[in-house]
Amino acid sequence: MDAPALETRDLTIRFGGHVAVDRVSCSFRAGTLTAIVGPNGAGKTTYFNLISGQLKASAGTVLLKGEDVTALPVSARTHRGMGRAFQLTNLFPNLTVAENVRLAVQSRAGVGLDLMRLWSDRTALIEKAEAMLGRVRLADRRQATVASLSHGDQRKLEVALMLALEPDIFMFDEPTAGMSVDEVPTILELIQEIKSRAQATILLVEHKMDVVRSLADRIIVLHNGQLVADGPPAEVIASPVVQEAYLGVAAA
Repeated sequence: MDAPALETRDLTIRFGGHVAVDRVSCSFRAGTLTAIVGPNGAGKTTYFNLISGQLKASAGTVLLKGEDVTALPVSARTHRGMGRAFQLTNLFPNLTVAENVRLAVQSRAGVGLDLMRLWSDRTALIEKAEAMLGRVRLADRRQATVASLSHGDQRKLEVALMLALEPDIFMFDEPTAGMSVDEVPTILELIQEIKSRAQATILLVEHKMDVVRSLADRIIVLHNGQLVADGPPAEVIASPVVQEAYLGVAAA
């Protein structure tokens, strides 16, 4: 059997005497969407930060397509196919929407500061950026500065940047947080579109169980930094540990 697209083995991080993520071992296969749930402080975002390289593990291993990337920085993991949309937006606020996406497209193309290549590829790069803006329903805001966008539009732009990088692994940390009811469907449709790609691997941290139910192939549950449940959505949601601790329903 091929190596998982992503795997963590005994992944751990300590902050002083507090163990925020405690020996979490989990593998993620291509073509699946895994929702990561748990109460506030369970370690979900910290686990994401360890996987994507924002935090350095105290112990354990992160494997990307079978390769140990534990010691690699964020940029190297991104280059190897890992994409991350942050819970807090990570954009260039004084640039336009179009400029933000073009920078991501340019980065993916490896253009860098090679101005001759930039101009020769300019039409293709712009067309690709425009296509990304269309996919996230921001084509009509292309000339707006990021700072002027609503929170929901900023989240959509983040997804456009991640799509522009063409990752194999998509990581979403509460993608609908702070969005209006009208804005949520666009993000969910985008995630569903990404999921329809046979080889996309998606990790989703989400509090809204209706979102989890509609998208997830699998749910894992973290509690006090430990992996306490892992399985199909219906099975995990119905389990006593989730019913009592996370949904507020007393176990029978």
